[in-house]
Amino acid sequence: MNIYNDYLQEIEERKGQGLNPKPIDGADLLSEIIVQIKDSDNANREESLKFFIYNTVPGTTPAAAVKAAFLKEIILGESEVKEITPAFAFELLSHMKGGPSIEVLLDLALGNDVAIAKEAAKVLKTQFFLYEADTARLEVAFKGGNEIAEEILESYAKAEFFTKLPEVVEEIKVVTYIAGEGDISTDLLSPGNQAHSRSDRELHGKCLISPEAQAEIEVLKAQHPDKSVMLIAEKGTMGVGSSRMSGVNNVALWTGKKASPYVPFINIAPIVAGTNGISPIFLTTVDVTGGIGLDLKNWVKVLDEKGNPVRNESGDVVLEEAYSVATGTVLTINTKTKKLYNGDKELIDISKAFTPQKMEFIKAGGSYAIVFGKKLQTFASKTLGINIVPVFAPSKEVSIDGQGLTAVEKIFNKNAVGTTPGKVLHAGSDVRVEVNIVGSQDTTGLMTSQELESMAATVISPIVDGAYQSGCHTASVWDNKSKANIPRLMKFMNDFGLITARDPKGNYHAMTDVIHKVLNDITVDEWAIIIGGDSHTRMSKGVAFGADSGTVALALATGEASMPIPESVKVTFKGDMKTYMDFRDVVHATQSQMLKQFGGENVFQGRIIEVHLGTLTADQAFTFTDWTAEMKAKASICISEDDTLIESLEIAKGRIQIMIDKGMDNAKQVLKGLIAIADKRIAEIKSGEKPALTPDANAKYYAEVVIDLDIVAEPMIADPDVNNADVSKRYTHDTIRPLSFYGGVKKVDLGFVGSCMVHKGDLKILSQMLKNIDEQFGKVEFKAPLVVAPPTYNIVDELKAEGDWEVLQKYSGFEFDDNAPKGIARTGYENILYLERPGCNLCMGNQEKAAKGDTVMATSTRLFQGRVVEDAEGKKGESLLSSTPVVVLSTILGRTPTIEEYKAAVKGINLTQFAPSHKLLVK
Repeated sequence: MNIYNDYLQEIEERKGQGLNPKPIDGADLLSEIIVQIKDSDNANREESLKFFIYNTVPGTTPAAAVKAAFLKEIILGESEVKEITPAFAFELLSHMKGGPSIEVLLDLALGNDVAIAKEAAKVLKTQFFLYEADTARLEVAFKGGNEIAEEILESYAKAEFFTKLPEVVEEIKVVTYIAGEGDISTDLLSPGNQAHSRSDRELHGKCLISPEAQAEIEVLKAQHPDKSVMLIAEKGTMGVGSSRMSGVNNVALWTGKKASPYVPFINIAPIVAGTNGISPIFLTTVDVTGGIGLDLKNWVKVLDEKGNPVRNESGDVVLEEAYSVATGTVLTINTKTKKLYNGDKELIDISKAFTPQKMEFIKAGGSYAIVFGKKLQTFASKTLGINIVPVFAPSKEVSIDGQGLTAVEKIFNKNAVGTTPGKVLHAGSDVRVEVNIVGSQDTTGLMTSQELESMAATVISPIVDGAYQSGCHTASVWDNKSKANIPRLMKFMNDFGLITARDPKGNYHAMTDVIHKVLNDITVDEWAIIIGGDSHTRMSKGVAFGADSGTVALALATGEASMPIPESVKVTFKGDMKTYMDFRDVVHATQSQMLKQFGGENVFQGRIIEVHLGTLTADQAFTFTDWTAEMKAKASICISEDDTLIESLEIAKGRIQIMIDKGMDNAKQVLKGLIAIADKRIAEIKSGEKPALTPDANAKYYAEVVIDLDIVAEPMIADPDVNNADVSKRYTHDTIRPLSFYGGVKKVDLGFVGSCMVHKGDLKILSQMLKNIDEQFGKVEFKAPLVVAPPTYNIVDELKAEGDWEVLQKYSGFEFDDNAPKGIARTGYENILYLERPGCNLCMGNQEKAAKGDTVMATSTRLFQGRVVEDAEGKKGESLLSSTPVVVLSTILGRTPTIEEYKAAVKGINLTQFAPSHKLLVK
């Protein structure tokens, strides 16, 4: 009984951390526990019963299979346990979510014992996680005249697994808790530096906000036992930066309700809110858990007598409080009137949070139940030969005569499933779409695997063109936690059917390439829909949506996703880009000019940015589409010229071939299939049969933004503005400042060139700058450390072939060694160039970090508090975001450069240039 004793030892260790026993997912441990349960004299029997009943992970885990088999024995009378009657065994099976439990229930329902069959049928009628193997058994039994099978199918056809659930309560009482002022990053709810613990839900829950906040939430719960605690982003948006299912899980763990008495540490139904609502991808995650996300609008613009916004001395719009949601305020959510009340006083209409579809998610305890339920009802109706009974809310279909389609509307119409035949759909329509490419990243991947197990999925959907499991978020520091978690993840995903960055068999070299770059390469059709487990899943081919680990799991299991077609904002350019400017400056200028054009309103938020770059290849255009996450857009689409798209597809083919040559393709030859798709698409473009995707000339947009390149006269920097008197204005990505603002005197403590916002050209710029400085001054001397992390190994190989890597090596004081990766994060830096392993590095927050209180100049995407750099006592850490040449020069000088110094440093260097297309990129 060594395994059980080891488990008891682990329990004692967890007690010291204030934790309960870890949920059991292993077959060997549960098998030992069952042996002890069967032994009536065993000293561990009582404790073993508790572990078996209350602490075993359901779904398709090895433990679930053992549990289901033992419950079957009890029901058939092959084993007798006085504490688990056959009736209780059926109840336990009903909470096991599918997989082995469904197999057992079907065995019993289709067996010869009529009484047992009827009881099994009762339970099966409540289940919805059935897959092809399960439904095929029912179909065969039905066609063979089995009455129980027919009874089950009739129940499924009526969707009784949904209709017999309790209705959503009319009034939900909440007590408010201000989680933070301003935009709340998901890092506050689930810090990146605690990524290793996400799959241990109770342990990871300890990192929600802060221990002090957790104590305050517990006090509120004790004071208001009949109410739910609603977490609020005061004067900001809740959940920006990442979908982070672990963030929603943590909120649910502290403020939600238990999903099942027999499933440990899985809570549902969290309630979150923000003055400016919920970030779109975070709201999707809330839906997964049957939660509620409210747009409070409790701070409004002050208007002058002409109706224009009043601004303060800093030029910011002045806000006034429409109503208070201070911590401890008791409010009422009415799901019938769809209004928010304080006592009898109506505060605001919240109907967007209670659409018919969202009401179904709330009733069912999450969106998965509805997705699988609809498929199950369709199957049952087809098998019985009857029409589908209208049970679920009909999908909203918006079709406007005479109105053309935006690029995203075209993609959604092409990929739509189950819509009215022949009907053209516009923005606002609810659509179920097939997904072409799926990406899972390594610090959320273990949660994705848990979600797949919980929905009883065992193999990737055959309609997915390709899926990839990355290793980039654990690239920089290969510590003991990574060594324990990542190989297990890679094996699971490889077995499931994904292309994996690390080979479970160790036959090919680990590829720690940034997930977004890989997904950008394996997307080989601009009509594709991509779902990825990271907010920066924003490709420059196709339309990509960052998603929580649950939505990624759903896409992998079903090959589908459901969402409304978003509105679009069209972005075009005029003028000429100055030769001494970098394209990154254009990206920042887009955000700055948009905010000025629309009086401070972010028209990008929650919408698709349709950017007409035209002449930039996918690698370079990705710098723009990647940044759209920080613009708070739901996604982005890049409109390219035909020749540019062909060039991008040829580059992608070459990189996919490299992956094949490394031995990364699987038995189904997924990567080879992607090359075939690319070849087909190139042929269509060249022949004129199907040119590159463009919107219709008469498409309708929420807004159109024209960026004037002529006025982008100096490098642009995204500043966290850490000392702004208005806390809500800090860390927003909306403060874009010209280089001259800093007067050439702001001290820079660390520079970072890397992560997903750079491409091969950025590393060549770095190489050229170092050579120029050496020629000009006779040496290269850094006054601040410069960390360089190439996005991919392909880029490193190409730089080696072209001679640039040799230059970087010459001036570096550290170069990564794959044979001896770092086991602990660096805590201090010398004033040298660090050539780090391809991957996310400083941007992730769970790997390398700057020293506390540092001012960092980075090409990264993250300026959130504590992400790249934490605060020191008396000094706030700052992560300023800029172009590669600004970062490099800042580390050479140890401060921000003047515009004159900058121009001199980049003279003659081939920066990333962009010229607006002269072609009309519409149909």
